Amino acid sequence: MLYTYPQLHSGILVNRYKRFFADIQLTTGELITAHCPNTGPMTGVCQIGAPVQVSFHDNPKRKLAYTWETIEIDGVWIGINTALPNKLIKIALEQYLFPSLGKYQTIRSEVVYGQDKRSRIDFLLAGGDRPIYLEVKNTTWSIGDTAIFPDTETTRGQKHLRELIDVMPEHRAVMLYLINRGDKTKFAPGDTTDPVYGQLLRTAVAKGLEVLPCRFEITPQGIAYLGLAELIL
Repeated sequence: MLYTYPQLHSGILVNRYKRFFADIQLTTGELITAHCPNTGPMTGVCQIGAPVQVSFHDNPKRKLAYTWETIEIDGVWIGINTALPNKLIKIALEQYLFPSLGKYQTIRSEVVYGQDKRSRIDFLLAGGDRPIYLEVKNTTWSIGDTAIFPDTETTRGQKHLRELIDVMPEHRAVMLYLINRGDKTKFAPGDTTDPVYGQLLRTAVAKGLEVLPCRFEITPQGIAYLGLAELIL
């Protein structure tokens, strides 16, 4: 297992509102308001009445003691906490779980880059043949057996693709899609939600962008890496 959750508490989703809040009824009967660490639309994975799990944080500085971590949809656990993907990928990079990246000696996070020097790449891997600029995107939306990103228009995501195009071919550029559920075996861009993003991704791939659609299995105990999904462009 790549990541082990702290002790989680089970409940049922009652409501999600104002992006950051989720009302959850714990199995103890207590009704709590938990922090929702996913500001997106959560298409298809925000079902009222579905089983959920939350973590508890005994920190007096927090406004909300609980954080919504997972939800179970049709028998499959799905990761909700978007603060976790970069932590997961950092662990995976330290364990060299992605053979296609080759050899690298250093892993740096949140490195400033781009023409305006106002963007930050999630990871910069150095010490190999060429530096590797690696961006991470989290996805939970799916259609059939295919995970899809994005589930809404993302001008920020478009900007990231353009900036990755700019670093090639002097540097390697990698887009890693973290599929935060274990039941999807394919990955495709969300052309119906953001056709510009889909076209930019195909353009970037044609120019040398490497795409890693990574499958992760979520359980109430933790998160395991399953390997790569099939890329559909």
